[in-house]
Amino acid sequence: MPLAVVLILLVVGSLVFHVLSPWTFTPLASNWGLIDFTIDITFWVTGAVFVAVNLFMAYCVIKFRYKKDAQATYEPENKKLETWLTALTAVGVAAMLTPGLFVWADFVNVPDDAHEVEAVGQQWHWSYRYPGVDGKFGEVDAERISSDNPFGMDPDDPNGQDDVLIMHPEARLPIDKPVKFLLRSKDVLHDFAIAQFRVKMDLVPGMQTFLWLTPTALGRFELLCEELCGIAHHTMRGAVIVEESDDFDAWLAAQPTYSEITAQAAGNAAVGAGQYIVCAACHGQQGEGLAALNAPKLAGQSAWYMKRQLQNYKSGARGAHADDVFGRQMVPMAATLADDAAINNVVAHIQTFPDVPAPATIDGDVENGAKLYNVCAYCHGDQAQGIEAMNAPRAAGMSDWYLARQLQNFKDGIRGSHPTDYYGFQMGFMARVLHDEQAINDLVAYINTL
Repeated sequence: MPLAVVLILLVVGSLVFHVLSPWTFTPLASNWGLIDFTIDITFWVTGAVFVAVNLFMAYCVIKFRYKKDAQATYEPENKKLETWLTALTAVGVAAMLTPGLFVWADFVNVPDDAHEVEAVGQQWHWSYRYPGVDGKFGEVDAERISSDNPFGMDPDDPNGQDDVLIMHPEARLPIDKPVKFLLRSKDVLHDFAIAQFRVKMDLVPGMQTFLWLTPTALGRFELLCEELCGIAHHTMRGAVIVEESDDFDAWLAAQPTYSEITAQAAGNAAVGAGQYIVCAACHGQQGEGLAALNAPKLAGQSAWYMKRQLQNYKSGARGAHADDVFGRQMVPMAATLADDAAINNVVAHIQTFPDVPAPATIDGDVENGAKLYNVCAYCHGDQAQGIEAMNAPRAAGMSDWYLARQLQNFKDGIRGSHPTDYYGFQMGFMARVLHDEQAINDLVAYINTL
């Protein structure tokens, strides 16, 4: 009898929880309401089976409970019962599968007027490509992928010269217009999933997959990778921003094309020397860093990383947090660099400085630090040399006090909390494996040995 009571309470509790639970679907933001309908049918069918089976078990426990003088009846077959169970099972399975067939029929038939966007997945970030005014994508090849050509573009293909390349985890779409996402992976299996859009698809290395939808709600929708793709899978975040058509067209027109990117002049170190005078007051004449002024070493740091951080300061993605005292100081300094050309010039000048390792100022348990660094090595390299493809800067030979401070800032949400600082957001997740200040010191002490 107690078992029967437990089964009945399980059914009642499950139904009450389902009705009163605060966990519900995200609001639908695309044309795929039929998927919600299909899921609802699945819930009804499986819910009915759950209730029926458990209540039947409770009934059996009560009706056929032990009685001293009772005698069991041997009945190996019951054709009537088997017929009913087979028929009901067939109806239930058909009810769950049939709507899915209609969904799939729509899913594989992309509207003729759908515009195309390519989404590229890589451990652990997203990037995008839009066709130019000709409406055609240029050819790409994995063998051509490099730090200078992250999409693997064919420089000789005229169709690709006006392609718009977005090396950032945010894509944009116009509202109420069908879009076909072409999905490509550079390395391992990924999955393109936005809960509000109700459609998702795997990215398979060596082939192109796709999905399509029509966004029906304005807003910013988080993009997740829902395929286990490595140690930082949970940090592989992005977003799709749905906006009015005019706003989308203006944004797209402002983005550089492939030909414009390749034609950009390299930074001029001589011009950058004059612009660096402002920086030298804190960071030193040779970019050696001055701890007394809270200015880290710049010499030897990855050029792409310095450019990104200067752009982040200018855009407000970094240095906006109220508790980021020294980051807030950098905001007006970065503002003295008027445009990307000025940033490129300053960074080119910094690249001419001698790379003298910063003096070690932090002590810690190097052996424990080596164990902690195993996680960091996936992105920053086994010698902390930095890997651009992983968006991970160099750490070896840099100012150790600065590394420790930034790790603490990431842990505390002082850095990486801005909605557009996706790589800072990733570091917030990773820095939380360092449980206390001693762990940070141990890690930094080990990096000092690299």
